[in-house]
Amino acid sequence: MSKFLLVGLGNIGGEYAHTRHNIGFDVLDAFVIKHGGFFKLDRLAEVAEVKWKGKTFVCVKPTTFMNLSGKAFKYWMDKEKVTLENTLTIVDDLALPTSKLRLRASGSDAGHNGLKDIQLTLGTDAYPKLRFGIGNNFAKGQQIDFVLGKWAQDERKLIDIKIQKCVEVIESFAAIGLSRTMTLANGMDIKVE
Repeated sequence: MSKFLLVGLGNIGGEYAHTRHNIGFDVLDAFVIKHGGFFKLDRLAEVAEVKWKGKTFVCVKPTTFMNLSGKAFKYWMDKEKVTLENTLTIVDDLALPTSKLRLRASGSDAGHNGLKDIQLTLGTDAYPKLRFGIGNNFAKGQQIDFVLGKWAQDERKLIDIKIQKCVEVIESFAAIGLSRTMTLANGMDIKVE
């Protein structure tokens, strides 16, 4: 049975719930609910284990706050004995429009503090990432408020569709591998029908 570690990036606390920066948590919530699991508080994270098509997914939402995400990532990867290529980190990305997802086998932190800490902890940027485009529709100097803000009402339907697409991308990643899933995910232009 193959095992995967899914790490959704976000910040703990009600004030951060369902903000753009917490989309990693929201995607993992949707994945775990779909597969009949539930999160429980454990070491450095809220953790859920779900099984699907002969595969085990250890789903981790770090409780260390974004800037220390590497600690939870490394602890659970080592504890569950998951290889680096069987990890997937779900993260918000300002450089991508809200209609896009980007799946990569490696790549820089692009200024994202959660990814920066994971890269520092692991000593490499060669770990799979699913980047969830949040757009960059903010005035100069308003980046932090935008990232930590909630989705606008007119964005909500698209975001819900995109979260479901992310769940499908995670399943595809586990079923047919990173390379083939990248071709599918990176070509998507997600719209509200």
